[in-house]
Parts: sequence; C-alpha cells; structure tokens
Amino acid sequence: METVSAFVAIVGRPNVGKSSLLNALVGKKVAIVSDKPQTTRTRIMGVVTKENMQLVFLDTPGNHKPRTRLGDFMVRSIGEAVSGVDVGLLVTEPRTTIREEEQALLNQLKQKKVPIVLAINKIDTLTDKSVLLSCIDVWKQQADFAAIVPVSAMNGDGLDGLLEELAKFTFESPHFFPADASSDQTEQAIASEVIREKMLQLLRQEIPHGIAVAIERWGERETEKGTILDIDAYIYCERDSHKGMVIGKKGAMLKEIASRARTELEELFDTKVNLQCWVKVKEDWRNRQGFLSGLGYKFD
Repeated sequence: METVSAFVAIVGRPNVGKSSLLNALVGKKVAIVSDKPQTTRTRIMGVVTKENMQLVFLDTPGNHKPRTRLGDFMVRSIGEAVSGVDVGLLVTEPRTTIREEEQALLNQLKQKKVPIVLAINKIDTLTDKSVLLSCIDVWKQQADFAAIVPVSAMNGDGLDGLLEELAKFTFESPHFFPADASSDQTEQAIASEVIREKMLQLLRQEIPHGIAVAIERWGERETEKGTILDIDAYIYCERDSHKGMVIGKKGAMLKEIASRARTELEELFDTKVNLQCWVKVKEDWRNRQGFLSGLGYKFD
C-alpha cells in the first residue's frame, strides 16, 4: 500500500480552540491549553497517522497585533507555517461576524493559493443550532472553501469528518514521522510548556503573558523505589510585583503551580518527577532578542 502525507497549517484568531482541536485530532496532549488568548507562542507540530495516511499539523499562535519582539515572532511564525503547506485549516467559532484578524488570515491563505478547510469549533456551546447555519452562510461569502466542517474539540463531534476532508489533500510520499509519533517537541519543551500552562490557569490574566519558563537541569536517577526524573525550571517574569504573585503568600502559589505541573508530567512521561521551580525577574524580556533566542525563539 502506498503511503500518503500532507502538511496542515492550523490558523485562527486567539482563543478559538486551535490547540484543543490539535490535541483532540492527535488523541493526546501536544499543545497546552487555557482560556486566555495567545497561549501558544511557537509553531507546534502534531502528527496523526492512520494506516497508510499521515497528517502533520502545524499549530500556530493566534493572529494578533504584536506589541513586543515576542509578538513579532509569534505573528511571523504564522506566515512561515502557511508557506509550503498542502492545506490550511482555519478555525473559528460559531459566530455570525468575521473578525479583522480572521479576515487577514483568510487573505494570507488566499495569497499563498493554499486550499482552505474551515473548521467551526465549539458547536457544543450552541443552544440555537440556527446560529451555525447563519455562520456557515456568512463564511461561504468570503471564500471558496474546500470544505466547511462544524466540530467540537471538547466532545469530539465532527473530528472524523474533518480528518476525511483533510485526507483529500495528501500526496504520495514516505511518512515524515514514525507511526507512533505524536509531536516533534522535545520532552524539555513539553515540560516548560506544561509549567507555563499551570500559570495561565492559576494567575491573573495579565501576568502569564509576561512569563517564560526555561529548563535548566534535566536528568534521571535510579533509586530503591525506581527511576526519578529531576527537573529544575526557572520561571522568568518582568516585574518584582509579578514575581511576588507567582510565588504567592509563603510560597503557596508557586507550590500549587509546581504540584499541578508535576502531576501532569508524571502522567505524560510515566515516571516519578522531582520538579523544582525558581522565579527570577528579567525586565522587558519579551523585547530582548538574545534572551528570546536562548528560550528557543529563533530570529533570522
């Protein structure tokens, strides 16, 4: 049987559920999720392999107007993801209005002459299904979509149909990843993102966007009770006041962040984890290109 593959760029405005949809399609967590916009900062790759077919998904940051060098990097990564893919997956919500950021993404895909599949996510939130029909009508006026698929990343509705539509854009080629691969991320990158996810969930809205996580130590050791993975993580924030909030009263917030992250990392890596977190202040780090490069944000 000939193997076929396709690259799919997932794009959309912030907080429409792109990462949740990627996780649901892959069948495991490869991208962090929160209800705050701009959760995803870099291009994250997820892989779905079914028999002879492999789809490689590129999850991108939400399209927004950048205010920092980090923001510039995030928006630029969208353009890089769109270039050279076989199909664009534009994710939106069941609304009857099209936002400015969505129109910009649609225009970008049209300019690249990339086939576009529209996924209308969060249909599980609808009580009036006529809203969905109106939403489809509004979008049909904007472009000649290869397909429009209502889905719910939350409960899985429509996901099989979405994969079927995307499979139409595969081409004959070897698979780019092993059949059991789910992502291209390193374990260290996954760990730093899981820690950041817990801060997104626990802290006030403005604070997590000024926070970065760097893994400084990573190693396994054998004990009488089995293998333990030691992880030392530095949490960087931009202000002393934010550092205090991350640490919390008598260290309570930092302990909660580390505890939640440790629990999830033990499940992901199937081993005991010793996670130690420290908080440091690095003023205006989102505009420091050298620091950003050290965190893995590569600039040309």
